[in-house]
Amino acid sequence: STTDKPILLDNIPDAEAFISGAEVAVIGFFQDPQSPGAEQFRRAAGHIAEVPFGLSSSVAVLSHYGASENTVALFRTVDNDRRDLDMSDREVDAKKLTRFVRINELRLVTEYNPVTAIGVMQSSLQFNLLLITDKMSPKHPERMRKFRAAAELYKGKILFILLDSNLKSNEQVLSYFQLKKSQLPALAIFHTPDDEHEVVAVDDISIEHVQDFCNRFLQ
Repeated sequence: STTDKPILLDNIPDAEAFISGAEVAVIGFFQDPQSPGAEQFRRAAGHIAEVPFGLSSSVAVLSHYGASENTVALFRTVDNDRRDLDMSDREVDAKKLTRFVRINELRLVTEYNPVTAIGVMQSSLQFNLLLITDKMSPKHPERMRKFRAAAELYKGKILFILLDSNLKSNEQVLSYFQLKKSQLPALAIFHTPDDEHEVVAVDDISIEHVQDFCNRFLQ
């Protein structure tokens, strides 16, 4: 619950377990847990219920992660990446920290929108797989269950992205892949260094179908 946030991390094993136990984990490194930056950190933690926040004042933990004082680090397992934010700047408040987390919190399946687009483009993964679909469809929950299960198989290789065809801001993505709404749902795989891509319309999502599509493109 948000009342338990952030969790105090007093030693290296606790910090390592905290990071490895979540798709996205955020740690505030503050030698003074009552500093203004730490207070803004607590406020942001209360606004983002689904992301675990930890706080450490341990010199050993700061040293282990090579973190300077008054730094917030976001760790994500999907591409084994880390992003840091300097909280010693008085202009960085809870609102800016919340945006920093929202931009960078890539998950097994990341929903594409104007905020997460920045993190998607900065990802270290070179392959993106998009499920372009109508989130309002009664079939959506089952499609997502299978898409997420397939994402587990390609963790660290392919970034899996959900793109809601109902969002007006996503219309240009449909246009890029030359897709009409009548052709959805569809899978689109994309290699970011050279814009190489492939698109297939799918009436039904299955783990096997996703695997075949990904493996063919990777080869």
